Amino acid sequence: MLTPQWLDQLRTRVTLSALIGRSTRLTKAGREFKACCPFHNEKSPSFTVNDEKGFYHCFGCGAHGDAIRWMTDHQGLSFMDAVKELAAEAGMDVPAPDPRAAKAAEKRDTLHDVMAAAQAWFVQNLSSPGGEAARAYLGTRGFDAHTLQRFGFGFAPEGRQAMKEALSKFPEAMLIEAGLRIEVENRDPYDRFRGRLMLPIEDARGRVIAFGGRILSKEKTDAPKYLNSPDTPLFDKGRTLYNLHRAAPAARQSGRMVVVEGYMDVVAMAAAGIGECVAPLGTALTEQQIEMLWRHVEMPVLCFDGDAAGQRAAMRAVTRALPLLRPAHSLRIVRLPEGLDPDDLIKQRGARAMEETLGAARSLIEVLWEVERDAQPLTTPEDKAGLKARLMAHVDAIQHPDIASLYRREFQDRYSEFAFPKRESRWQQGGGGGGGGQFRANQPRGGRGNFQNGRWQPQAESTPESLERLRRATGGGARDALSAAVLAGLIQWPAQVRRHAEALARTPGLDPRFGLLLDCCQASGALESDHLATILVENGLEIPGTAEYSGLRFGFLNTDTGADQAAEDLAQAIDLLVERPVLDAALAQATARFESELSEEAFADQQRLLKRKLEFDSRLRQMATRQAASS
Repeated sequence: MLTPQWLDQLRTRVTLSALIGRSTRLTKAGREFKACCPFHNEKSPSFTVNDEKGFYHCFGCGAHGDAIRWMTDHQGLSFMDAVKELAAEAGMDVPAPDPRAAKAAEKRDTLHDVMAAAQAWFVQNLSSPGGEAARAYLGTRGFDAHTLQRFGFGFAPEGRQAMKEALSKFPEAMLIEAGLRIEVENRDPYDRFRGRLMLPIEDARGRVIAFGGRILSKEKTDAPKYLNSPDTPLFDKGRTLYNLHRAAPAARQSGRMVVVEGYMDVVAMAAAGIGECVAPLGTALTEQQIEMLWRHVEMPVLCFDGDAAGQRAAMRAVTRALPLLRPAHSLRIVRLPEGLDPDDLIKQRGARAMEETLGAARSLIEVLWEVERDAQPLTTPEDKAGLKARLMAHVDAIQHPDIASLYRREFQDRYSEFAFPKRESRWQQGGGGGGGGQFRANQPRGGRGNFQNGRWQPQAESTPESLERLRRATGGGARDALSAAVLAGLIQWPAQVRRHAEALARTPGLDPRFGLLLDCCQASGALESDHLATILVENGLEIPGTAEYSGLRFGFLNTDTGADQAAEDLAQAIDLLVERPVLDAALAQATARFESELSEEAFADQQRLLKRKLEFDSRLRQMATRQAASS
């Protein structure tokens, strides 16, 4: 017996364009291939082949399928012959027939008959006198007759044995296995759905595999508002998307797939002319459902309710998607006005407002940043450090290395701009320690002069005594190993100076040599390593040497490291350099508080920050040694 998992594996091993290209001339068009349709005569190409999604489609005649369908419809093979031929090419063994699996398949076919009969009965009940309450409810939703017929609305009457009597031709055991009846120990089985408006849940082929029911009586407060079928041999709620068999063709036309919270939202959207909508079934969006969406579109749009529960559901979907992200495949998020679901928005403002809302969908990274930034107050250094930790935890969940690196860079840039708001740089002030007017962009600290022929020429006022004072100013704790390593990295990779100038300018207590680099950044065009080194020397400052950053052999200091990798490694080191003063300030504040209060709370706060300081130092050394080893 061929399982769906085995068939999916077979499809992934076949390059569809190569298979079709043997008999049809294909032309590359972006990420797809185009051709004149081999299933009907045409002069201009409307036939496309998409290897990423694994299907072909003709916009002229509607021909659509995967590799197996191509072999059966175009090559004329039977299903099994097509599978055997593709498996031979893919190097896969066709599983031997399994009598138990064959019997299970036969049972599934029989359960399909049960579900079809149940659906017919529900639809019949809706038009009966007993279905008056259900019809009245549908009248309040404003659905037209076409929508009611298209989605197969029905009604389950009150009565614990009504379905058993109506479907008496099927054994009760089958009704129980199909999820239509409930069996409880020491009690007679009874109908699962009673007094509910019913909707069929269908598979990709449009066959009924489960049901969803909405309660109609407001008095029944002890029962769930919506009730779905349990998992059965036909139905796996984590691998099923409601309305996918209708939404997929619509998505091929619009290039968009919208995920809403529930099946009534799907119906409301379809009634408003937005047919490419699906919904999970009582659970958060699963990894399997995300992969199903990506088979049809690269950027599904999540459109969950504007209340707190809807936003929590959206965030659960986002966090589940992070490990799965791959190039060009992600999610976009729509936030509806608070308290509104799609049906409410359409009724109040019309279908155009919904289209405008969908058009304003935001990227996954924007939503993550806003959610974590607004999750709690950010008033203390510890609060801000917690924000960064949460953001980096999301980055760590991303398995694709390139995407993780890009997310890390984006989060770090946003965090730096937020945590260290821009203010006037101390290197834009006049030299020395006090007042003194605006400092000229081409004037480094330590004396007046001018750039001539691309080099700094000090004037006579730059006496040996003034340079000696500047050399003494560079001593002490500021000139530590990390600062020296970053300085050496910026000199080695001068194109990175401008990239990090703002973050460095906002960081207090840095080595004064950074000031000269930033002044050079403001004063000249293209920066060169020799130029920067010369300016340091001519202003009496030393070029960072190996001894200064002994033990911190970052990868960006290795001459064999590529430019892109060096830029990434250097950015991580600068992030640590920028983060350190915040941590040091918090630790100093906690220490001062403990010394003045001598309380257990103050002591605990100081020890916690001290532990974080030790962890910071450990992380610094681990990063340096790891980057050096990888280089």
